[in-house]
Amino acid sequence: MTAAWFDALNGLWTVLAVMLALATLPGTLYLTVLTLAGLRRVVPAADQRPLAGPIAIVVPAHNEAAGIARTVDNLVAIARADGATTVCVVADNCSDDTADLARAQGAHVLERHNLTQRGKGYALDHAFTQLDGEGFVAYVVIDADTLAEPNLLSVLRRHLGAGALAVQTRYTVLNAEQSPRTRLAELALCAFNALRPRGRHALGWSAGILGNGFALTAQALQQVPYRATSVVEDLEYHLRLIEQGLRVHFADETTVRGDMPVAGSGQATQRARWEGGRLRMLLDHGASLLRRGLTGQWRFLEPLLDLLLLPLAYHSVLLLALLLIPLSWAHGLGLAGLAVLALHVLVAAAVGGLGPRRLCLAFWAVPEYLWWKLRMLRTTVKTSQASAEWERTHRDTPHN
Repeated sequence: MTAAWFDALNGLWTVLAVMLALATLPGTLYLTVLTLAGLRRVVPAADQRPLAGPIAIVVPAHNEAAGIARTVDNLVAIARADGATTVCVVADNCSDDTADLARAQGAHVLERHNLTQRGKGYALDHAFTQLDGEGFVAYVVIDADTLAEPNLLSVLRRHLGAGALAVQTRYTVLNAEQSPRTRLAELALCAFNALRPRGRHALGWSAGILGNGFALTAQALQQVPYRATSVVEDLEYHLRLIEQGLRVHFADETTVRGDMPVAGSGQATQRARWEGGRLRMLLDHGASLLRRGLTGQWRFLEPLLDLLLLPLAYHSVLLLALLLIPLSWAHGLGLAGLAVLALHVLVAAAVGGLGPRRLCLAFWAVPEYLWWKLRMLRTTVKTSQASAEWERTHRDTPHN
């Protein structure tokens, strides 16, 4: 009886270990590739001729009266230095003074009122449609809580002049010092929004669209109109670009910085939208990406791997679970995965310019954050439902 029970228990441990291995091994391998590739920086030649012609900076804004003046002031200064750029704010279903405040700072304002079609995707599609025919050669999307660096347009023009039809800049945290969570968010975005797109770009893959600080040429929008209305419209649109054979380049030389929510409700809304929306995209597009990848269209396998990669919090928990299984190969797999994860985070911190102090402060928030993420799992799954609607992230007081 003892031997039978031992064999049964060993079989259960093996099944559990195999399940955990299947859930983590693709992500571990994917992170390894992106981490090593991200050590290399690829930028256009210094003498690259920039794209000429007028550009529109489009700022989607829903009830952003608290911070829109700061953002528009920043972008108008950049546009004036460029000499051929217009700042356009889309006041989308606003019930406050967003439109008036944006006009007062020098922005062109489009007002949109449609309570049945709510969300950033609808606002951007409205802007691109309204501005079509105005002669703009490209559009740059900047969130209403964001400050851009002065070299934003010069860098984007150089990438677009090199032949890119879509470009994503670095996107990180403006208010990183405001709380332990925002410090951790800064580290996370160094990985998600800097190291990984840098690695994809170095490998010749599509860097991805991160929802803020990206540029699209008029040609790209003609080929792939911005018909993306899910709660993660940026990811949805990126998948459509890939389906049409377009690649997003990465502009590693400039950064946009946006405020991250500090209050628990704002963080929960944002994370549930990001992660639940990614799960929705996996459910909607995963089978098609796999099928096309297996038929020799290899460019579809990378976005599939990206969708399969769990958030690092969940990925690390599963790797730790492997260490609890009394099988030597499970221990080896778990330790190897944790080593890759540690390397990924350290390289991301280096790429993002985080020093030892900021890195240690970010790590201090990890235990509480892991527990919070596990408690949020139900909300995240709920947000992945096809019927999930866009919900604005609660913004705290903007920080300069």
